[in-house]
Amino acid sequence: MLFFKTLSFLYLRYSVIILIALTGFMVGFDLMNSGGKLPESANLALLYGAYRWLYALDLMLPIAIVFAFIATIVELIRSNALTAYYALGYSKVRVLSPIVVTTVVLLTVYITAHTTSFARANEYSDNLRDSSLLLTPTNNLFFTHEGNYIFFGTLNPLTQRAQTIRIFTFEKGKLQEALSAEEAHYKDHYWVIEKAHLIRPPSVLNLHGKGIEIKDANEIRVLRNFRPKILDQIYEGKVNYTIIDALDAMKLLDSQNIDLSKVKSSLYRTLVTPWFALIMIVLIYGHVPIGSRFANLSLYSFGAILATLLVWGLLFMGGELSNNKTVIPEVGIVAPIALLAIFTALNLSRFKIKSLLNLSQKG
Repeated sequence: MLFFKTLSFLYLRYSVIILIALTGFMVGFDLMNSGGKLPESANLALLYGAYRWLYALDLMLPIAIVFAFIATIVELIRSNALTAYYALGYSKVRVLSPIVVTTVVLLTVYITAHTTSFARANEYSDNLRDSSLLLTPTNNLFFTHEGNYIFFGTLNPLTQRAQTIRIFTFEKGKLQEALSAEEAHYKDHYWVIEKAHLIRPPSVLNLHGKGIEIKDANEIRVLRNFRPKILDQIYEGKVNYTIIDALDAMKLLDSQNIDLSKVKSSLYRTLVTPWFALIMIVLIYGHVPIGSRFANLSLYSFGAILATLLVWGLLFMGGELSNNKTVIPEVGIVAPIALLAIFTALNLSRFKIKSLLNLSQKG
């Protein structure tokens, strides 16, 4: 138990130090770059800094975890603690287990945080910088839903209200009804229109047929489960989804013939990409020298950091290509993580076979 606590505490200490350094650098650089654009209100400026720090935390936590592991293992080697653990009979798996458990806990907490507004920190900070508002209204929103064509002149996700609504209902390619209203609000999983103006064209156009029907209606409920956040994010092309919003959007729009590449990309980057940190830790540990006498620690640290940055850069590029719909999310995000995991497994198997061959030759 003491062994587990010692390694976990050392690893967590380096994680906190490196994370503070990386996020502090990002926030400081951002404040220097956009200081003149910040809101005049001190409260809003502080809120901008807080959301910017949360965004930096979102971006840097996985890579900070890997850097913390490199720092931890280098300290263990320099102090000969790693050699001592092996001499006491601790296996490589047992030495690595406290770090693996701590990493899994950190990544689980990190992913769980994306079920909250933590995932939208970048969007909130940009809104505060550009308009001094946490959520900005969306204008001229036009979309389809269950064969209907809907237009919202203005949508405010914060108040969950929309102005200037037009809904055109079609059946078998023919216009069945045109609805116009000044305002609607989201309540009990529906968009509620208090007062609406309805126009229904005649089913048959001839001299003896019925003319256009015009009437006013009260309390109309439309667009079931079409939450304001989903509308705002999907049709504005935003990528800052919480896990819950992304799952709801995929479930709601799966049958609407709408491209969900950005939603999938956001979901995969949240659920899949962070685990590259754990895979890199296992991969780097497979090449750890036994002691400082048998290897150049400076060269080992440089190689491990360089490999981590290259992998992280490739994964980031794949995520951006998926967001821009250049490649599908399964190819840009899921496939690189799967290939990295396979490479790590093959690498460890090769080292294990090599060790067994060396032991057999000595025997």
